[in-house]
Amino acid sequence: MGKSKVYSYLGFAARSRNLVTGYNTCVMMMEKRKLKLLILTGDLADNTVKKLRSKCEANHINYRIFGDSEQLSQVTGNVGKGVFGVTDRHFAEIICKEIDLIQSEREE
Repeated sequence: MGKSKVYSYLGFAARSRNLVTGYNTCVMMMEKRKLKLLILTGDLADNTVKKLRSKCEANHINYRIFGDSEQLSQVTGNVGKGVFGVTDRHFAEIICKEIDLIQSEREE
């Protein structure tokens, strides 16, 4: 159930232009302090995840590792993207909470 909620929130964020995609775009938005949440797909290269994780920590931006690039690209209307940035604080909070819920249920 939870995953579909995350997907629909990401879809809403994309349609309302509160979602940026791609490595370079997300890094640029981070540097402009416009990014509220970074979502990395589980199928990204380790090196990419490591670089983005340290950029998030340096800029005090929340990040989550969630889903795979095919699913998220489909939901957001992008092709072959594995890096997603949420620019709206409310969307970021809701999506973050939902992802945390899913991941805490998985650990039980």
